[in-house]
Amino acid sequence: MTTRPRFTFHLSLPAFALAMLGMLTMLATTSGLAQTITVLHNFTGGADGAFPYAGLTMDRAGNFYGTTSAGGGYDRMGVVFRLSRAGSGWVLTPLHSFAGEPNDGGEPFGGVIIGPDGSLYGATSRGGQQNAGAVYRLRPSPTACGSFTCPWEETVLYSFCPQRPCADGAQPGFGNLVLDRAGNLYGTTELGGAGGEGVVFKLSPSGGYWTESVIYSFPSSCDSGCVPQSGLIFDSAGNLYGTTSQGGAENTGVVYELSPSGSGWTEQTLTSVYIAPYALTYGGLAMDGHGNLFGTAGGGEPGGVFELTPSNGGWTFNVLQTLPDSGGPYDTPTLDAAGNVYGTSCGEGTDNGSVFKLTPSNGGWIYTSVSFNGSNGECPIGSAVLDAAGNIYGTTGLGGPGTCGPGCGVVWQITP
Repeated sequence: MTTRPRFTFHLSLPAFALAMLGMLTMLATTSGLAQTITVLHNFTGGADGAFPYAGLTMDRAGNFYGTTSAGGGYDRMGVVFRLSRAGSGWVLTPLHSFAGEPNDGGEPFGGVIIGPDGSLYGATSRGGQQNAGAVYRLRPSPTACGSFTCPWEETVLYSFCPQRPCADGAQPGFGNLVLDRAGNLYGTTELGGAGGEGVVFKLSPSGGYWTESVIYSFPSSCDSGCVPQSGLIFDSAGNLYGTTSQGGAENTGVVYELSPSGSGWTEQTLTSVYIAPYALTYGGLAMDGHGNLFGTAGGGEPGGVFELTPSNGGWTFNVLQTLPDSGGPYDTPTLDAAGNVYGTSCGEGTDNGSVFKLTPSNGGWIYTSVSFNGSNGECPIGSAVLDAAGNIYGTTGLGGPGTCGPGCGVVWQITP
């Protein structure tokens, strides 16, 4: 295996913000996506939070839920928020401010998912009993509240690393959790486990409590992948798919499958991911109706979008598009019903990042994008999300008029 530097992405928030101070100018855009980015909310770094690295989750009523990795009350360890329409505008409501260790999570890099009962589930990279991260649930307050801005009730379902050396995992990364039909939660941590290189975990509810089990530990050799930053997806047969940010043939990550096998799970590495040198695979996977997998690689380096196609009992790896942005994607691509692929690219230096679209055409793909200019956001890290009308929504980790150095981040919309 080629030896390359390790780039485990522990975001020191002030350092990350200072590193982005050079983002000042706007790149030329291409046709295909609307050229106007509308800012729905500018984060201030106060009660509403700062530095939203995760994408948004939409409920059936059209409300959006998300997280910020900083800001809020207490020790400014981040918030969970709701963004709702109010007349012709939008109103952001903080639902929970994280307090950090030992009794709460802190610094969520991933977003939230919505359970069948409307509860929100997510993971934090810090906080918990040993400051190694936690899994939490948020529910509306069970007591009557006459205000739209009432906080939700939080329960910490699990704190990672109750004792060293963190065999149960440590520090969940960018990925969202996923629920199975029985109500079990699955996710990843970037560190911990038997090899110290991250785990895939399962949380099972029983009698009002949640039990954590490690269903796979990534090996210390990293030959079959290590340091997973993304979440997981299920296929119709109950198999799990995910990526690692490092390891594999070029130490830029792998795509893996976990299949139920008796009372355990069997791991299979489907492919090593290689788009460009040092373009690490931070993002997760999306699956279309034909069972093809789509992913991204970049993680602060020029990267691109790839596809894995089932073929004769194996998988064929194909790079769909390399991206011109100097800092590539960090998160999972989004697919629409027409087969278009959407994503975000963070940018670096004088490149403020962009939202891009890949449109299938005559056996190839047409790339179009729209770029941020700093005042309307910088460095989108989280995935894009589409509503039924084809509007695109997301967040940027920096930018806007907030006072957090190069801005505290925004929520944005692109209308077709």
